[in-house]
Formats: sequence, structure tokens, C-alpha cells
Amino acid sequence: MPRARSFPPVALPALVAIGLLGGGLTAVSGCARKPVPTTSSGVPLMGPLIPARTTMVTAWDFPRNPLTDKSLDDSRLSADIRWGFRLFTNTPAEAPHFAPSRMSCNNCHLNGGQRERSLPLVGVAAMFPEYNRRSGRLYSLTDRIVDCFLRSENATGALEEGAPRGEHTDGPAPASKEVLALAAYITWLARGTAVGSNPTWRGQNTIAPAALIPVAKLDARKGEAVFQERCITCHGMDGQGVAVGDKKPGPLWGPDSWNDGAGAARVYTLAGIIRYAMPYLDPGSLSDEDAQNVAAYINSKPRPAYPFKAQDYLTEKIPPDSVYYAKR
Repeated sequence: MPRARSFPPVALPALVAIGLLGGGLTAVSGCARKPVPTTSSGVPLMGPLIPARTTMVTAWDFPRNPLTDKSLDDSRLSADIRWGFRLFTNTPAEAPHFAPSRMSCNNCHLNGGQRERSLPLVGVAAMFPEYNRRSGRLYSLTDRIVDCFLRSENATGALEEGAPRGEHTDGPAPASKEVLALAAYITWLARGTAVGSNPTWRGQNTIAPAALIPVAKLDARKGEAVFQERCITCHGMDGQGVAVGDKKPGPLWGPDSWNDGAGAARVYTLAGIIRYAMPYLDPGSLSDEDAQNVAAYINSKPRPAYPFKAQDYLTEKIPPDSVYYAKR
């Protein structure tokens, strides 16, 4: 048998040192940080979301864009995901019969529902069905989308006022092709999310309860002053929006805005959006008080009436900031 190879006394420590050094290099290499994903404009993402403090530089960025995602094929599902994205970002053009208000989903859920503290929808589909306090029952994802059409896009303009909702055939329904396409897109945003896992970024566009001012003590006149100083660049003095190229903010009041049964018609809900997502040129710069006064000003303005408010909050108390609802 060949004799075992022996090393000079100095060789073994040298090999050990080389081994440790090699292992150290491997460990360092293995611990190297992965590149942080960025928007198309180079802004680092916060997880899957565009950071809340970014400005116009990311206005038209979509971290997950089905129109450019090569993993989608030519199947019917992929086509509906793409159409759902187009519906989301340009609702009045894609579904004019369901969006007489000229509001898009993207007006509230910025960047295709992929912006931090702007009502992001990434991963949210995994939470449905969930209880809806306003209706007092479980809601599916399509139920929630129908509600947004009826309220935020004011689709009730196409319905006969006062008739039971189930009797209407012209309005949005859970099986409407537009509703299903939007559900396909929102579900696509949740791919990889565990069912029942509530995203950590959900509910982060709210003002802390301790900072809420009683609605009766809010000052719409102060809100108007802040609006004229900080908001008219994008929204105009009349609140109807200033066009930037082919883009334009949705109307904040008047016949083309959300109706008085929408979530944004609640003062604290709207204030949370304003506080963290606005003004778009310097988001997050308003105080809690200023955001609430601006919301009180906007929701002191006329807007379409939601004809089914009497069917809301039958099992829950009407929230104190639901200023368009009659007290019961």
C-alpha cells in the first residue's frame, strides 16, 4: 500500500489557514446583500411597494405590470389580468357605463394599487372573504369591487333610485366581466401570498386614533386655506383636476366625483389618504390636523347621492366621520 502522504510541520497550519480563509470568503459571499428592487425610475422599493414619500418621479411606475410581464401567456386568464390592469388605471375609458363619475381605481389606490400608504392592494386578495362592517356581512373580493363601482365610481347613476339592488341588470354585479377582470388583476397582485395572511402594509394610511379631532371641531375654512396653498397645483381651485399630459387627477367634488356613500366620503378615511399620500409633490408633509381639515373641506362640497345609504350600517353603528349619513 502507498504510504500516507505527510506534510512538513509548517504545511498543515498553512492549509488550515487557507481553508479558513476560503470558508470566510464563501461566508462573506453568501451573506452579500441581494440588490434591492427598484422602480423603472430607479427608486428602491419598500418590499413590493413604491415608497410613500416619492413624488412625481414615480407617478406612472408599476412594480408589477401585467402588460410587460413575460410570465403571462395568451390564455384567457392572462388576457383578463391585463384588462383588469387597464380597467384599474383608466376606469372611465374601459368601463364608462360603470364609471360615470370619471374616477379611476388608480385615483385612490395609486400606482396600480402598489404604493405604500395609498391603499395598496398587493396581497389583499388573500384576505377575502372578510367581514364588511358597512354591509354587516361577509364580502367576497368581487362583492368589494362591485361596491367600489357603485360608490367610488358612482355606478348608481345608471340605476333606478330606490329599487332593490338585486333587481338591476345594468349595474355592476359579481359576475360582470369587468368585475371579474379586476378581480383577476388584484388576485395576480397577491400571487405567492399565503391565504389569510394580512399584509403588513394594509391599514397604514390611517391617522392614529389619539390624533383624530372630533368632526364637529374640524374647520373646513382652515382646510380650504391649506387646499389653496398646497393642493391646487394638481387639483385646481375647482377641485376638478389639472391635466398633466394625458393624465389628470380625479374630481374631488361635484357630479363627476365619488358619491356620498363611498369610503372617501368619510372624513377620517379621506384624511388618512391626504396625510400620507398628498400633496403629491411633497407627500407626508401635512400635519394630522391639516389633513383632517382638508378632508372636512372636500367633504363639505356637493357630490352625487348614493341612493342606498338606508341599507348601510344596519348591524353596526354609523361611524362618526360618515358626514353624509343621517343620524339614527
